[in-house]
Formats: sequence, structure tokens, C-alpha cells
Amino acid sequence: MTRLDIMSDPICPWCYIGKANLDRAIAESGEIPFEIDWRVFQLYPGMAPEGVDRRTHIEAKFGGPDQVREIHARIEKAASEAGLTINFDRIERTPNTMDAHRLIRWSRAIGQQSAMVDRLFADYFVEGRDISNHEVLIEAARSIGMETEVVARLLSSDADREQLRAEEAEARKMGVNAVPCFILGGRYVIQGAQPVETWSKLIDELIAARDQQGSAPS
Repeated sequence: MTRLDIMSDPICPWCYIGKANLDRAIAESGEIPFEIDWRVFQLYPGMAPEGVDRRTHIEAKFGGPDQVREIHARIEKAASEAGLTINFDRIERTPNTMDAHRLIRWSRAIGQQSAMVDRLFADYFVEGRDISNHEVLIEAARSIGMETEVVARLLSSDADREQLRAEEAEARKMGVNAVPCFILGGRYVIQGAQPVETWSKLIDELIAARDQQGSAPS
């Protein structure tokens, strides 16, 4: 399988859409050609630990309510085409996502990173939950089979916090400044929420190359 590192943030709507398109392409191919590792990237690395009011934050970022409505409409259209639901009206706060990223990191130990990413996307974009809240994160951990007592203890500590910050700093130093960002085989960078067709074509090429290599004479 080909390694695919995905830099993403669970409050990034285009990351949510990009994952859905990738998942659909994999499902349609009938094969799993990638070994996926979800990597840290924060849209707002300087966000206060308690987060901020989302409406105030997003209107200041994009220039007012009219601009936000236009952006939301575009995102909602893309989400609907990807078979997703986004309820922006339920989201009250823009959270600091470091603890969510720590949880994604820990879910790797039981082979459930993608399931954890799915759960956090749903918590935030569908249910409007605050994914910096430890109770929300512990419930997410429980839903995918993680040991909640261990997760609660880790969340109350600084476990992996500095490591994740260092990894994100290195990614930014390498030029990653937006997500989703997909790094294929440690070499090739694919930016943005690519359509299903793009992933399907790439998967077909990878499978063909693998099959050709397997049939080559020794």
C-alpha cells in the first residue's frame, strides 16, 4: 500500500468534504490502496484554550455577515454533493483543536484514526458540539472503542502536546499553509478537497502500477 499522510483540522469544512470524497473513491474501487496517517494542522494555532464565539470570529475573518452567508452557501453545496450534512447554525464556538488532535493521535494505537476523524467531524459540523470539551472528546473516544479512563487521564496531562506542536511547525516550515493537504508516498503533495474523480483516477493508476510490478519477470 502507498502511504498517504493527511494534514487536516476537524473544524475545517473542506477537510470534512475532502475525506468524504476520498472515502467514496476508495469504496468504489473495492480496494484500499493507502496506508493513511492523519496529521496535525490547526486552522487557528493561536486560539484561546476556551475558544471564541464562532459568529463573531467568522464575520471578523471574512468581512461581515453577507460574506459569511456566501461562503457558507458554497460550502453547503459542496458538502451536499459529497453526501454530507453541515449545520452551521448549530455551531456556537470556534474551539481550540489541540486536544482533538491529541485524541486523533492516540486513536492510531487501536487502528481507528479514520473513525475518530469521522466522529469529530460529525460532532462539530452535524451536532455543533464543542470539540475542545473533554467530556465531548471522551464520549468520542468511547464510541470507537478507546479506553475512556486512559483518555481522560491523558487529556488532563500535556501528553504529546509539544510533539504535535513541533510536527505542525515543521509542516508549516515545509510550506503547508492550508488544509486538507495530502502527501502521497512522502513525496507528492495534493492540495485541497479533490473530487471523487481525481482520487478514482489516482487509485486506478496505483493499482495498475502495482499489478504491472507484480507481473514483471524476476
